[in-house]
Amino acid sequence: MFEANLAPITPIQEAPRAPGKTAQAFKVACSNCNLRELCMPVGLSAQDLQRIDELVGSRRRILRGENLYRNGSVFENLYAIRTGFFKTSVSTEDGRDQVTGFQMAGEILGLDGIVNDRHSCDAIALEDAEVCLLPYADIELLSREVSALQHHVHKILSREIVRDQGVMLLLGSMRAEERLAAFLLNLAQRLAARGFSQSELVLRMTREEIGSYLGLTLETVSRTFGKFVADGIVEVKQRHVRILQTDELKRMVTASRKG
Repeated sequence: MFEANLAPITPIQEAPRAPGKTAQAFKVACSNCNLRELCMPVGLSAQDLQRIDELVGSRRRILRGENLYRNGSVFENLYAIRTGFFKTSVSTEDGRDQVTGFQMAGEILGLDGIVNDRHSCDAIALEDAEVCLLPYADIELLSREVSALQHHVHKILSREIVRDQGVMLLLGSMRAEERLAAFLLNLAQRLAARGFSQSELVLRMTREEIGSYLGLTLETVSRTFGKFVADGIVEVKQRHVRILQTDELKRMVTASRKG
């Protein structure tokens, strides 16, 4: 997905590796992670934070192009993205891969597995990444005792519902320019919450993957980027995108909603 060139997040001090653990899985403390306010409740007592630290099983490294999990695999964990970017996708009846979302550091993967105890999509790393494993059975038990954790899980579920509704709005009522404008604004806002620049972006997905997510062809995505460049709204150098006119992107999205 994206990475910004300005105001990078401060590197995180890695926890010592436990005996017998490989480089692919080792313990990490939420209390020492500067992303904890994005993926964990705020305002926890020291005791409750320690209990959540004990809940997090390990950290796993996923190489670019590898699957974190596959459609149909047994659901056991939620995954808090520590570094890197992912896409989720499903296979259509005609064999095509339909991108259903892009996820970045501080966000949670794996919620699709709750309903049937099996994952309903593929989660694939768009670059080398690290995730923290959150055993869902343990989350359920601890949520009964720590109300802040239960409330936070409900907020995550609600956020996914709202995001799905936003995608339906994109696909149902917006023209190509409006879809791409909304896409860029959404990612810029999510990056800003992580301390990155809102205007200097590096795309981690391909134009084809953007098109799959937005319901557009590769040609339409490329043509729309070209129009934005010609109109002075963005600058594009391969995967580097600089937003020059944020207000114009917002105007497009607002106009589509009014229409």
